[in-house]
Amino acid sequence: MPFPMSRRSFLGSTGGLMLLGGVAARPLEAAEEAGWPPMAPIRIYVVYLGTGGAWPKPDFDAPREIQEKFAPYLAQVQQRLGDVEFVGGDLIRNHAKLAEGLLPKIDQSRADAILVVHLAFGNAVPFSVFAGSGRPVAIYSQPFSGHDWMYVPRLQKQGLRLILAPSRDLAEIDRIVALLRVPVRMKQSKIILVGNPGCAAGTSAAKDFDLVRTKLGPEVVQVIPADFVKIHESIDARDAEKEAREYWISQAKEIVEPSQEEIVKSCRTYLAMKKIMLEHGAQAITVKCLGGIPIAAIGYPCLGFSRLLDDGLVGACEADIDSTLTMLMFLYAFGLPGFITDPLIDTAKNAVIHAHCVAPTKMRGPDTERLPFSVRSHRDDNLGASLEVFMNQDLGQKVTWAKVANLDTILVTTGTIVEVCDFDDRGCRTQVVTEVDDARALFANWGGGVLPDDMMTLLHRVLFYGDHLNNVRDIAHLMGLKVLVEGKEMGEPSIPQET
Repeated sequence: MPFPMSRRSFLGSTGGLMLLGGVAARPLEAAEEAGWPPMAPIRIYVVYLGTGGAWPKPDFDAPREIQEKFAPYLAQVQQRLGDVEFVGGDLIRNHAKLAEGLLPKIDQSRADAILVVHLAFGNAVPFSVFAGSGRPVAIYSQPFSGHDWMYVPRLQKQGLRLILAPSRDLAEIDRIVALLRVPVRMKQSKIILVGNPGCAAGTSAAKDFDLVRTKLGPEVVQVIPADFVKIHESIDARDAEKEAREYWISQAKEIVEPSQEEIVKSCRTYLAMKKIMLEHGAQAITVKCLGGIPIAAIGYPCLGFSRLLDDGLVGACEADIDSTLTMLMFLYAFGLPGFITDPLIDTAKNAVIHAHCVAPTKMRGPDTERLPFSVRSHRDDNLGASLEVFMNQDLGQKVTWAKVANLDTILVTTGTIVEVCDFDDRGCRTQVVTEVDDARALFANWGGGVLPDDMMTLLHRVLFYGDHLNNVRDIAHLMGLKVLVEGKEMGEPSIPQET
């Protein structure tokens, strides 16, 4: 057994770190500190493929390469990531029958995913065998291991869920192993939807909860507003007052419109959301907040969404299932919160303005410093409590915004923060301007041809710090999704357009 690390060792204190390649170590550590039960480590079966031949060289010593190079490195990866457990470690010749013969052993190990370390010349059929097991597969292939890398894009086009890192850089192993967590964690996830039956928003496929479970993994649990109000009423007012005082009022740059009573009411809503998430073992919640819950009685959920995002969980506006799924995927890969936005095009500045009345205050992740913020009213009606988060200190920050569509596509765009605008206090409270490659192309091709006419579904995107485009491509292969770079690529709607 080449991975002799104890549970305590690989659950070490690396949480909150962004590793090389933009992936996160222990993305759920902050949630555990906030009271969520830990999720079991992901079991990854390691296969060393290829024993020698013409490439890398006739006298190649595969067992020695494993013992001296790869096994020690994988032990380090296990410790760095903190939420994976490597099992297996078999060395086989690069042959389909040997790969097939290993499948019962992989099944018996209860592995969630497979890591193939490609060592020597052969063919790509074993890649297909492992991907055909129903588990996500990541392959690391260092230079001169053979020519098998050529076939991976073809296998991906056939729908096999595998990714390849052809590189001399061992840190690529950290990256692809971290991405293997995404499809596994999605299957382990629950989403709470607060609202009446039929309130779910988004593409037609995303509103079919059985289809969500089948295609992307999460279980959606619906809670009607009347039941949520009862939970809200059960929250001790002293706990809500403490939350309001310690996390919002004492930390804000300014309290502009809301009264202390209104802020406490919203904090009670946060504690109610937290309570119901913990009861169901959920990692995400989305609420039909505009017209779906009694705002006068329980307030807006904006502060609660921000708090959950700061704690390494998902709180999403407007019962938007597509955006909730997007935020979960990015959380598991990168440990980052998402800022759901109502984008606007500004062609004069070649920019997209992102705006909403709620945002995380820890855009770089749960273990980072909070951005400055003011507590404001919700801009649509000047009621309740929401947030104006100031990203001025992050001018020049690369960002990615994305959205899962129809459970089969992910729209993605990148940009750079260049301004925090002030349009005479118009529009949603939190605003940030991002320069893009071609704002006119985004305007002309908004939605990539795959989104319906429904305004919210066509509008919402989720913004994350960092340029994640290449990693999103790999996540898409592991999740069975197509990728469309919005403004540059167009797809065909897989589900009839809604009106």
